Amino acid sequence: MISVQRGIAVVCVLLLLAPMAGAQGPAIQSNGGGRFSGLTRNYRFQELAPVDLANSNRLESLLRAGNIYLSLQDAIALALENNLDIAYQRYGGMNASANVLRAQSGGPLRGVPTNVQTATTSALSQAGVTNVAGTASASSSSGTTSAGGTIITATGTSIPNFDPSVYFLYAGFHQSSPQANTVTTGTTSVVVNGTTSSFGYSQGFATGTSVSASWNTTKVSSNNLYNLLNPNSVANLNLTVTQHLLQGFGLAVNTRNIRIARNSQKITDMAFKQQVIVTVAQIIAAYWDLVSFGENVKVKEQALALSQRLYEDNKKQVEIGTLAPIEIVRAESEMATNQQALVNAQTQVLQQETLLKNALSRTGVASPSISEAHIIPTDRIRIPDLAQIEPAQDLVARALENRPEVAQGRIGIESTKIGLQGTRQELWPSLDVQASLQNNGLAGQLTPVGGADQFFIGGFGTAMSQVFRRNFPNYSLGFQLNVPLRNRAARADMVMDQISLRQQELSQQRLINSIRVDVRNALIAVQQAQAAYQAAVKARQLAEQVLDAEQKKYALGASTIFFVIQYQRDLAQARSNEVAAESVSAKAQVQLDQAVGRTLEVNNISIDEALKGKVARVPSALPAVQ
Repeated sequence: MISVQRGIAVVCVLLLLAPMAGAQGPAIQSNGGGRFSGLTRNYRFQELAPVDLANSNRLESLLRAGNIYLSLQDAIALALENNLDIAYQRYGGMNASANVLRAQSGGPLRGVPTNVQTATTSALSQAGVTNVAGTASASSSSGTTSAGGTIITATGTSIPNFDPSVYFLYAGFHQSSPQANTVTTGTTSVVVNGTTSSFGYSQGFATGTSVSASWNTTKVSSNNLYNLLNPNSVANLNLTVTQHLLQGFGLAVNTRNIRIARNSQKITDMAFKQQVIVTVAQIIAAYWDLVSFGENVKVKEQALALSQRLYEDNKKQVEIGTLAPIEIVRAESEMATNQQALVNAQTQVLQQETLLKNALSRTGVASPSISEAHIIPTDRIRIPDLAQIEPAQDLVARALENRPEVAQGRIGIESTKIGLQGTRQELWPSLDVQASLQNNGLAGQLTPVGGADQFFIGGFGTAMSQVFRRNFPNYSLGFQLNVPLRNRAARADMVMDQISLRQQELSQQRLINSIRVDVRNALIAVQQAQAAYQAAVKARQLAEQVLDAEQKKYALGASTIFFVIQYQRDLAQARSNEVAAESVSAKAQVQLDQAVGRTLEVNNISIDEALKGKVARVPSALPAVQ
């Protein structure tokens, strides 16, 4: 029993040391553990905090009398606090940290998803309507993210298990063996009773070294009359060290997964930044869509008012006999057409409000107060007369420096090169050296029929003393060489991994080329949108003048209602074109900022605030009650 107690004590000491050697994992909720929590922490299930589906207080603070008074900055802040796509991407960092923890143990890496989510944020996209009069749709349907729970198939030399492990074994036994003669045993049936215990420790190291140590004891008593020591205790202490000399040797190859996992952390940081950029750009575009849709409603209301006034005027003239009755029908038909256009414009506003509320709320439109509220945008699109635009080459340079995708590709190439170190060593033969040392001890009580050296007389303590005095040592030193004669698997892995690297390099160059095109196209779009807006403003001013002149001619009897209605339609279309051109110009600037990678800078967005889901800036003041 003394050996059992000593073994348990050693196991407890090793378990207490193990938690201190482990790396820290992602933030998780502790499930208690009591006074032994330090000992059992690595073996208890620890649950992540549940998903928080409560909206930030900002959303309710902007609600008054059934309306949400929303500025552009508040829309951006609500997206950073409540948008589910950003909330989803926040787990990427925790996932990458857990992957690092796994790599530090020597385990294989798991996939870390980095895909960016997109969502429909334009009523035009939702309705499947094509672009009209410069009203650009936002994004396409929601994107999907690949699962991150699979084990990555890694090539190259195997990585040691860096987590130390201990074991303990205790067993009692009884053996009965009939004997064909009594010359060697003095009895016809040998009965042996005893106990055996063993405990050990093993660990691999990044140098390609593996160490194992074990302590083994056996205590037996037998009815064999000729055993010199009965009962007796046997003990031995064994230490074995194995070192890879070729394949699997060195820190670089055995820590490659740790370095790749740390690179994955950087990639997930870039993916989160990209998600914030994409989401914010979508929210800004959706906000300007709502503003332009609201302005379009006003345009349709003005057109309806003009047609109503014309209808009333014609009705009076028919009553006094100065106009044919058919003119009332024409005016009424135009009024009905404008009424339908107004309803369509109002419907578009309601649909856009719903999409925007869904993007700015964790529970979408589930809340009745949010669902029934109307969004009143408090900002208006302002197009500068002469916008200052940087030269294209400067914008491209900034894009290549700022775009998260470029950094992601560069880090991915670096990780592939790190992985090639293991694949390269897989081509080598394996040469291992193994050294083993074992100290033995034996002690017991003398039997009545025999004699023994007094050195062996005693109990377990005597056997242990022999072990630590190294009275009976065993030594061994050996080499093992394994040379694969054709080595086809390793050669194929090396070729395929190099092909993967070259493809990544080509993809990176393709990305750079695409970014150059994106920036130049976005710059062209901004310039064209500004020119189109100026032309639309001029066209609207001329349409107002033409209609005013035609109405005066009609009042004097020098024109017909056909021309008046035609010029009213022209003015309504010119006003709609101006609103659409204004929206296109604003969203073209948003696309340019996104292409250059300066969306966060332009809108004063902090990645730390986005990561925490809490924006320090206070909500905008609500307008005074009318």
